Amino acid sequence: MYNPNDPQSVEKYSSAITLSDMELFIFPELLFAVTLANMMSPALWQWPMQPWFDKLDAMSPYRRVLRLKQYIMDNFTFNLDLDTWGLTTKPRELARFSAYIDPAVLARSNALFGYEGDKYYFDIDIRRHFGLDKYTSDVIPYWKTETIEAMQAFRFKEGYVTGAGECVSLSTLYAAALALVAKIPFESIFMMATPLHSQTFIAINEGLITNNRRIVTKKMWFNGTEISEKARRALEHENVTIVANHTGYIHLMYPEATIERGSYETFTRNLHEYLKTDITYEILAAFLRQKSGLQHCFQLAHKCCGKPRYIEAEKIYSYEHGSKSRIGDETQKILLHEIDEDEYYTEPIPGRIMLDEFEVLLKQNPVYIDHSGHIDQLKKNLQHTCFNVQEVVEDLIAFCKSEPRLPDIAKTWKAAEPLLVSEHLDSRQALIDYCLSMRDKNETADLAFSAGRDMAVAPWKPFLKAALERNPVSIAACGNFRVEAVYNQLAAMNPLSIYEGTRLAQPDEVWNYKRGDGLEKALCFMNILKASRPQDTVVLKGDGKNIIINCNGKSEYRFESAKNLPMPLEGDFAF
Repeated sequence: MYNPNDPQSVEKYSSAITLSDMELFIFPELLFAVTLANMMSPALWQWPMQPWFDKLDAMSPYRRVLRLKQYIMDNFTFNLDLDTWGLTTKPRELARFSAYIDPAVLARSNALFGYEGDKYYFDIDIRRHFGLDKYTSDVIPYWKTETIEAMQAFRFKEGYVTGAGECVSLSTLYAAALALVAKIPFESIFMMATPLHSQTFIAINEGLITNNRRIVTKKMWFNGTEISEKARRALEHENVTIVANHTGYIHLMYPEATIERGSYETFTRNLHEYLKTDITYEILAAFLRQKSGLQHCFQLAHKCCGKPRYIEAEKIYSYEHGSKSRIGDETQKILLHEIDEDEYYTEPIPGRIMLDEFEVLLKQNPVYIDHSGHIDQLKKNLQHTCFNVQEVVEDLIAFCKSEPRLPDIAKTWKAAEPLLVSEHLDSRQALIDYCLSMRDKNETADLAFSAGRDMAVAPWKPFLKAALERNPVSIAACGNFRVEAVYNQLAAMNPLSIYEGTRLAQPDEVWNYKRGDGLEKALCFMNILKASRPQDTVVLKGDGKNIIINCNGKSEYRFESAKNLPMPLEGDFAF
């Protein structure tokens, strides 16, 4: 639990405030802490009251998830803009975390420190892809996980018409909303983090995976479209660094696991089933959709005006882009009818495999992916001069059976008291009371109050450490401003906080959203002053309502707060 005299404890709790990708990698318990913070937020408790969720209780779990997905699609966009939360440097982050992780291990595990698991990003140059090529190679972004309030507040930023968030923000929001709004038990919700992505697996029906704003069903996973290919990329090319749920976590790097072992084994079994399918005609068609370079080896037959006609496979796949119909499923005939007759040949196209023949063959003789005899027969049926059948079948098997690189089960299983959140959702206050009762039994519950920024409960020292060390956007924006100009600009901003009650925004949230309570503005002002005028003595004082920033014992700048929080003690600034 929190110890103000332990620098490592202060560092962990301050990480619960800023929630950068690096911080979640080092402190995996933060994944569920921010999920819990979202669940305690009044913003999320307002969702079930929206007309969109009327009659949700009458729906099946799957339909409830789809309803939730559409709400998130309509109200949030994906954001990975470097300017939102600013930049830091590799040396600075390595120095911060030197007590926790070997730099060599970090280089093998994190994309911005040398990790090269997903070759896609490195083929296009990851730094150019994320807009980092204009900086030195030591510069990396502060990609911070936003709470639901910060996600919704993007509406106040220029250029945004809805809320927004990065992948971890969306995956933890999904996890919280799945439990609270869609009423999916936490026993079925598992958060997965890889070096470049964060997703949530939902163990209902055949399984579902969140991918940023979207939901990917098992059928979608194997449909061969560009969207599903992007969803597959993280699990096919990267190590899963963290798996977390209400019982704890397992981390690729750490020897101890706190997640309940049976829960992790259930997750592993369900995920492997989700990632595997047998070979049907629909799957073969989906495979060719993704492997477009093989399409020129195939053709399709179609009866038009009572006569057989033939057409190149690649031509039909191109027609899919303007149609709701697809090759391989029950809509294939509709797609073929949509194509003008003059696109067809009257005779079979020489040198091409008749794809229709596989439709009949696979219906009569299904190919089970784990049956070697079935695979051998498939190779014989696919034998052709157009391609190397051994390579094609190997690619097809890989398409049908993804092998996730999960944390090894050979861990020291350290029992932690699970957070039985699903049993305390009668009201928001009931959930808060339960989490308060668990603070001294489960550190994740304690960290959730810091992630939720409730300064009536969370410790001040970590909050101030985060505020004055990891909020570079407001500093960069005011680098050339005079002190009075900064003060006037802050004073003129909307006085409403994005957080209700005793919860506080960080300085860059105030600056980005151009609003904040007086105490939040004062801390933003203090952050700018301490960075731009390090020689000055800057003191924060006040009575909870009237907040004063004193510079060098002379100049005073006043702000008015509605938070009514006691001022942090002098020792809280000693970090």
